[in-house]
Amino acid sequence: MTNASRPHAFAGWVIFILALGAGFSVAAIYYAQPLLPLMGRDLYLSVEGMGLVPTLTQAGYALGILFLLPLGDRHDRRTLIVSKSALLALLLFLCSLTSGLHSLLIVSLLTGMMATMAQDIVPAAAILSPAGKQGKTVGTVMTGLLLGILLSRTVSGLVGAAFGWREMYQAAALSIAAMGVLLWFALPRFATHSTLSYPALMKSMAHLWRRYPELRHAALAQGFLSVAFSAFWSTLAVMLLEHFRMGSAVAGGYGIAGAAGALAAPLAGGLADKVGAARVTQLGAALVTLSFALMFALPALPAEGQLALIALSAVGFDLGLQSSLVAHQNLVYGLEPQARGRLNALLFTVVFIGMASGSALGSQLYAMAGWTGVVMLATASGAIALLIRLTDKSPLASAPQTSR
Repeated sequence: MTNASRPHAFAGWVIFILALGAGFSVAAIYYAQPLLPLMGRDLYLSVEGMGLVPTLTQAGYALGILFLLPLGDRHDRRTLIVSKSALLALLLFLCSLTSGLHSLLIVSLLTGMMATMAQDIVPAAAILSPAGKQGKTVGTVMTGLLLGILLSRTVSGLVGAAFGWREMYQAAALSIAAMGVLLWFALPRFATHSTLSYPALMKSMAHLWRRYPELRHAALAQGFLSVAFSAFWSTLAVMLLEHFRMGSAVAGGYGIAGAAGALAAPLAGGLADKVGAARVTQLGAALVTLSFALMFALPALPAEGQLALIALSAVGFDLGLQSSLVAHQNLVYGLEPQARGRLNALLFTVVFIGMASGSALGSQLYAMAGWTGVVMLATASGAIALLIRLTDKSPLASAPQTSR
C-alpha cells in the first residue's frame, strides 16, 4: 500500500512513532559528548583526541545527508529507514567494543552516516500528514528529534556515570533495534517521486542549490548557528570537569535546560506561517547571539552564579536555534515539494558541516584560550547568522508559508 492511500486517521499515531524514531536515531550522534571524559580516561585520549569523536560523528552525519538522503526521492522511504536502523544498531554496539582511538573514530564516522535515518523520517512525516496540517506535523516530529538531541546528553551522562560509557552505547543499540522493528510495522510503503539515476539525482542537487537563493541563505545561516551550538556542547563536559570538578552526569543535566528550546518547534512553525520565516529566523539568530554573549560575564560571578548563567544561556540559545531550524525547514520544504529529500539533504549537509566545524574549532579554542575562546567563537557565529538573515531580501523568505 502506498502512502497516498493511507487514511488520514491512521497517520496520527504513525506521526507519534516517527517522532520517537527521529529522537532515538538522532540521539546516537550526541551520546558521546557528556561521556568524553570517561572515554578519554578509559582510552588514554588527549583533549584534542576527545574532540575528534563528536567531530567525526557529525562529519559522518553530514556525509550521510549529502550522499544518502537524496535516495528518499528515488526509493521507498520505509525500506531506507528500517535498513539504516539495523546498521545503526550494529554500529552502536561495535562502538561499545572499541579499544583505541582509530577504531572509535571509524565507527563514529559510520554511526553518523546511519543516524541520518532521522532526516529520512522528517520528510516522511510531511508526506503522511493530513492536508493543511503539514507545518504542525513537521513541528511535532521535529520536537521529537530536538528532544532526542538535547535529552540524549542527559541520558548518556547519567548512564555513563552509573554504569560506564560502553554500557550506554549497548543500551543505545538496543533502543535503535527496537525502533527499527516498530517502524517496519507502523510505516506504509512510500511512492517514489523521481526516476532519476543516482548520479543524475546527485547532479540535480547542484541545480537546486543554484536555483533557490532562499535555500542557500537558510543553509548558511543555520550552519553558522550550528557552529555555535556544537562548540558549546562538545566542550561543556570537559570545562565542567576542569573548572568545577563535575562529572558526566552534571554535563548531561544541562541537556534538560536546553530541552526547553525543543518545545518551541511547533510554535515556531506556526509563527512562521503567520509572520514569515525570515522574521522567525532573525529573532532566533538574535537570541542565540545574545545568549552566548551573556557568558562573557562569567568571570565576574561566583561559582554558583556561573553555573546558573550557563544553564540560562543554554535555554536561550537552544530556543533560538531550534526556532530558526523549524522556520528554515518550513521555508525549504515549500520550494519544490517533489524534491524534499534533496532539499533537506542540502540544508542539513551545511548544518552538520557547521556541527562538525564547531566541535573541531571548539576543542582547539578551548585548548588554546579556555572557555572564553569557545564563547567568542559561539557569539561570532551567531552574529554572522543574524547578519545573513537580516540581509536576505528574497520575497519567498519573508512571505508566510501557508500558500506554498
